[in-house]
Amino acid sequence: MRKILSRFCAFASSWSGTIIIVLILIFFVMQAFVIPTRSMVSTLFEGDFLFVKKFSYGIPIPRIPWVEVAILPDFKGNGHLIEGERPKRGDVVVFIPPHVQKTYFVKRVFAIGGDEVIFDKSGMYLHPFEGDAYVREHYSGHIIVERLGKLFVKEPYMGEHPGIFYENTFYANPRSREYYLADKEGKLYQRVCVEGSKHINIGDGEESCELWSKVYANTPIESFIQDSNIAYTKMSNGDTMSSMQKLDDMYYKVIEDDEFFMVGDNRNNSFDSRFWGSVPYKNIIGQPWFIYFSLNKANSQEIGADEDKSKRYTIRWDRMFKTPQGIEDSIKDAMPK
Repeated sequence: MRKILSRFCAFASSWSGTIIIVLILIFFVMQAFVIPTRSMVSTLFEGDFLFVKKFSYGIPIPRIPWVEVAILPDFKGNGHLIEGERPKRGDVVVFIPPHVQKTYFVKRVFAIGGDEVIFDKSGMYLHPFEGDAYVREHYSGHIIVERLGKLFVKEPYMGEHPGIFYENTFYANPRSREYYLADKEGKLYQRVCVEGSKHINIGDGEESCELWSKVYANTPIESFIQDSNIAYTKMSNGDTMSSMQKLDDMYYKVIEDDEFFMVGDNRNNSFDSRFWGSVPYKNIIGQPWFIYFSLNKANSQEIGADEDKSKRYTIRWDRMFKTPQGIEDSIKDAMPK
């Protein structure tokens, strides 16, 4: 045994051994990622550096980091070397979105295969595949409505996962004519498109203002501010994917088998399955494990941050080495009793 251990230590201390061990960890155990946007606020923040547990839902086919090229064939056709359990409703999951194959997103599972989803200005609704009796038994404390002859639960995870929220607070800087959204912590972060602007950062990407001008051209900014549901506004302007069916004043979708409808906790500012459809199991990578570093980059967009550099790029020590569940527990503890 001592000889085996000494040989392993010698191997691990060599350059080649170190590289091989690191690659094995990245391919099969865990991989480091950075949260680039605020679509998962208040659970995960922009600038959170975290490790992803890659064996949560089986072992995905290894990919070369940065170039994201698979190093093995997909023998089973499900994107995994070893098949595992599927993500459950409410899980926070890291995955490859179906519309972009060389990047990673992190969202929360809103619906699984067989479920039905409705999305409108009032929020998001779920009809589990188990049926109406299941809704009555498991969601008695939630808002339940009847739509399309079935029972739908409004926002079934908000009580259990307090990081989920809808943002509807706007602030204005009269000097620059820039408008901002405020998150639950009061930080200003999301610049809103106004006259003369060309682009807006919404959720996970930069989008053209042309979509907004169809509804808000030549109207007072107050009319724009009154519509609190940013995601719905953008979808109603024609930027919805064909995978969602438009029914009168709502969007409707039945989730395909072995697929998952992913939505950001920051409901109004998330580029997610409402736009590009559900995610197949073969695109599932794993679960966020814990945050090993957190840098507050978002304050660089706060009004006055250009003059006060102390507001930018500060380390969030209170988030270090916390799991998503630990963060949610902290949010619950801080809530009024």
